[in-house]
Amino acid sequence: MNIPENIAHDQVVAFVKGQFDTKNGKAAPNRRCGLIAIVGRPNVGKSTLLNALVGQKISITSRKAQTTRHRITGIRTLPDGAGGGAQFVFVDTPGFQTRHAAALNKLLNQTVRGAVEGVDLALFVVEAGAFTPADAQALALLHDAPVILVANKLDAVRRRADIAPWLRQMQERHPFAEYVPMSAKNPKDVNRLLEICTPYLPEQPWHYGEDELTDRNERFLAGEIVREKLFRLTGDELPYACTVTVEQFEEEKSKAHGRMVRIAATIVVERDGHKAMVIGERGERLKRIGTEARQELEKLMQAKVHLDLWVKVRSGWADDEAHLRSYGYE
Repeated sequence: MNIPENIAHDQVVAFVKGQFDTKNGKAAPNRRCGLIAIVGRPNVGKSTLLNALVGQKISITSRKAQTTRHRITGIRTLPDGAGGGAQFVFVDTPGFQTRHAAALNKLLNQTVRGAVEGVDLALFVVEAGAFTPADAQALALLHDAPVILVANKLDAVRRRADIAPWLRQMQERHPFAEYVPMSAKNPKDVNRLLEICTPYLPEQPWHYGEDELTDRNERFLAGEIVREKLFRLTGDELPYACTVTVEQFEEEKSKAHGRMVRIAATIVVERDGHKAMVIGERGERLKRIGTEARQELEKLMQAKVHLDLWVKVRSGWADDEAHLRSYGYE
């Protein structure tokens, strides 16, 4: 640790605590920073909420259960103000479920259990007005950190009067620290949730730079965007057991575009029939998946993107631990 020269004793203390601003030689405002897990059953809107809290899309979404398959960290930093700034380190987790017993599902549930350990706060996301056995299984994972009940999709509730008795029932299920009925699509609701979370963050230095949004790199995000388009454009036709691996990710300078990124990715399915679904008649579906993924990646990366997609059959990959590790599942 390099302590600046000619600073007073109280400034040394502030420096060691990470609260000394070397640019102006003063103690920085008290900053808050904490780890917040976003937990819930599949399809309650966890990834949509994460993207809204961060302010940019970093986690893919679709109607398919357990679209999120990895622990994804999203970072939102509110700049220093009169009372100091705050940095929220959100962890989006796969939806916890027990319907399927394949190795992939067991691994995803392990990811959820690991993500809730050592956090400063947990957001338990549930559809407003509903509580299922699957919700109960996810809630049972939360027992150490304070838990805020996020009653999401409030905009879909027809009778708002029904929410009050439902909230009283939820109070009996768990000693929630706060109750936040909201819609992740409403910016005012999202900002209110950030304000509610702030006091639960410990006073400590920020873990990330002020402009960082996620701990995942562009190669990872490229595979996720392709997988999102795959899920959205195949709907319920394609079974759950499919994934995407990025085989090539190369970046080069471009006079015309400033930056060129060349990506080659493989869509992995379990059967020849599934491969035919992905490719579609005369290759039209695969072409559309590639086009929509490329367009979104160009916006995300602010670069010209060249994307090549291939489809490969790997029977039983979702229940093979060696295959799971080779495809990036940990």
